[in-house]
Amino acid sequence: MTTPATTTIILLLFSATLSLMMADMSIIENDNNHPSKSRTDEEIMHIYKKWMIEHGKVYNGIEESEKRFKIFKDNLVFIDAHNSENRTYKVGLNVFADLTNEEYRSYYLGMKYDAHRQFVQSKVASQRYAVSSDEILPESVDWRTEGAVSTIRNQGKCASCWAFSAIAAVEGINMIMTGELIDLSEQELIDCDRTINRGCAGGVMNYAFRFITRNGGIDTQEDYPYLEADGKCNATKVNTKVVSIDGYETVPSNNENDLKKAVAYQPISVGIEAYGWAFKLYVSGIFTGRCGTSLDHAVVVVGYGSENGVDYWIVRNSWGSNWGESGYVRIKRNNVAGGIGAGKCGIAMIPSYPIINEYADGRAGVVSSASI
Repeated sequence: MTTPATTTIILLLFSATLSLMMADMSIIENDNNHPSKSRTDEEIMHIYKKWMIEHGKVYNGIEESEKRFKIFKDNLVFIDAHNSENRTYKVGLNVFADLTNEEYRSYYLGMKYDAHRQFVQSKVASQRYAVSSDEILPESVDWRTEGAVSTIRNQGKCASCWAFSAIAAVEGINMIMTGELIDLSEQELIDCDRTINRGCAGGVMNYAFRFITRNGGIDTQEDYPYLEADGKCNATKVNTKVVSIDGYETVPSNNENDLKKAVAYQPISVGIEAYGWAFKLYVSGIFTGRCGTSLDHAVVVVGYGSENGVDYWIVRNSWGSNWGESGYVRIKRNNVAGGIGAGKCGIAMIPSYPIINEYADGRAGVVSSASI
């Protein structure tokens, strides 16, 4: 039953989302100098056809093609207006340039976060990565260079980001422990983890970690490949336990300093708010665009650093290598002075990670071997 308090929260979230969309629109409407104002239809059509070839786009009939062209034009207007300003990041004609914001949200944003999940999150909060006052952490970390991050994958039109986030975190800690990077199965989670998570209808990472722990492990990507759709749990393959974990914990909420320490030891699953024109069309740079804390997408923080005085998180996405910086996005770090708070796009709200007991005390992460 929907309570008055729940209704109020829903209305506030809707109002916040609407405000962000109207702010984005105002950029377009108030800027009369950006390139789209002078682009001819012929020029735009040429750009459109070139983009279609680049991304292998084929539409079903003239009506659908015309609909996509109109959406493409709207996105191009936003891109031109945005990039005419001096920002730390660029947007562009990526793979999502023919989608409306609502289509993009429906297909690709599949993290389901609510008060119940927040309660479960708080029950496993750990001080493992709490930063002490005299602790010095590495200036930068990149788990890709340590071989702990698999190649970028593509969830497609299945809102399974939660599974991709959880699997990447498990792959990371397993490599740190064993020295072997093994591609694990998101599809097993989608098909078999159905206590709370709902496959292509969305889910959350902690329940995925719980499933892997209770199942005694998880199969490989090769043996249980991704289908980009819900499937029936394969009883044989779910018993193939190639990589196992002993549980999971969460980083204390709303503390980017603690998140920094956690990332120095292993890749960390996080939720972010990814809805909106700017994130949808992101192509490069440090994302400092409009976003709130209504978590709707699951990703993995695989490192951090700084560029030209701007701190950032290195975030692995699951939308293929044709999105962002070859599948990654750098999101502004230390969004509030002192590092306390939800972080940009809510990145520090619910960080979580799998644990392997042998690793829990040894801590064979970047910090232990860093020259500090």
